[in-house]
Amino acid sequence: MFSRSLLSIVFLFCFFTSFSQTDTGKKINTKLIKVNNDIYMLQGKGGNIGLSFGSNGIFMIDDQYADGIEQIQEDIKKKSDKPVRFLVNTHFHGDHTGGNAAMAETGTVIFSQENVRNRLQEMMQKETKKIPLENLPVITFSEDLSFYFNGEKIYVFHVHNAHTDGDAMVYFTDSNVLHTGDVFFNGKYPFIDAENGGTLKGCVEGLEKALLIINEDTKIIPGHGEVGTYKDLQKTIDMLSIVYKRVFTNYINKKTEDEVAKMTDITKQYDDNGYGSGFISKEAFLRMVYKEVANDRKDIEINAEKNRKAREKMEKMKEQIKQQKTDQPKPAQNVKGSNDID
Repeated sequence: MFSRSLLSIVFLFCFFTSFSQTDTGKKINTKLIKVNNDIYMLQGKGGNIGLSFGSNGIFMIDDQYADGIEQIQEDIKKKSDKPVRFLVNTHFHGDHTGGNAAMAETGTVIFSQENVRNRLQEMMQKETKKIPLENLPVITFSEDLSFYFNGEKIYVFHVHNAHTDGDAMVYFTDSNVLHTGDVFFNGKYPFIDAENGGTLKGCVEGLEKALLIINEDTKIIPGHGEVGTYKDLQKTIDMLSIVYKRVFTNYINKKTEDEVAKMTDITKQYDDNGYGSGFISKEAFLRMVYKEVANDRKDIEINAEKNRKAREKMEKMKEQIKQQKTDQPKPAQNVKGSNDID
């Protein structure tokens, strides 16, 4: 553990690092970073946590894995002894919702977009390991909702089919801080959960929606990575759009998924800046994009195949009609002989 003197120094820089011991004996490294005013980001084993400290209590965004929640609760208490009154899950993945049950036991009210609760319920039905019922959000919303808490409006809004089908972003309007959940991985290739409603197109549209709400001075807490800016969000939009177009071109040119995944020119400018050093490698990202391109082209290709077969059928029919005309016997012709009388 840190000594008191070292903790004092660290607090001067508005963050602290802590270590906890899990059941497996592995240490969890956590860091609390001041973002703006009384809004903080807590980094640890899972996705970035957002925290608002104030006179009304604590407003929390996501809670990482279950095995790290005790350390997270300790870190929060070092900053404030007030209760965590509200918790918003930005989506259903375990590195953002694993601590739900423990937070619910302390009286925290958990909110989410309605698809998050649905996905968690599906997991409970499929998993052989029992997941606590308390993991489920108790209040859900369809599109958006607002909290008036700690002296500011906190706007929570749904972005459709982005990282998943239940993503929400949280905007602290006075502090000018946005938490994006996993729709935004700052400086890294993102994970798009296509099996649970996620799409690259939805990520781009979700980030573009965020740009309409925030401004160039907004500080951004990403789902993973360091605190970002308006420009960082724009860079990610550009990266996603450019890579999609390049993969699309190769797909149209009949390149296979394996061929595209091995190409270095498609993502070179981003690989050089470390985008592939995160959770998702360059190859894994290209495979995700390729599958989305293929899925987007599926209906077009099905229709094209139907049209091709229809044209072939029509040409065959024309050929049959032409052949029938050729095979028909010609009518007998009257040839005038020498004895014919006019």
